[in-house]
Amino acid sequence: MIQLLIEVSDPIAEQLRRRAEAQGLTVSQFLANLLCRELSEEWPPEFFEEVVGGWQGEPVDRPPQGTYERRERL
Repeated sequence: MIQLLIEVSDPIAEQLRRRAEAQGLTVSQFLANLLCRELSEEWPPEFFEEVVGGWQGEPVDRPPQGTYERRERL
């Protein structure tokens, strides 16, 4: 495992500390989670339940799509 040393301004450091504390994590744990989430190439856990399945409005009505268009070959 690699350790990283970063420098941030005092206001950013304070914001990091507050957010980490709110989640019950150390600043290192909070930053590691943040980096893993931002650099991941996979969908976040529960993405589809929260975003795609989270529609709260009227049901979406999709009209008939018609037939497939036939085109001339090039």
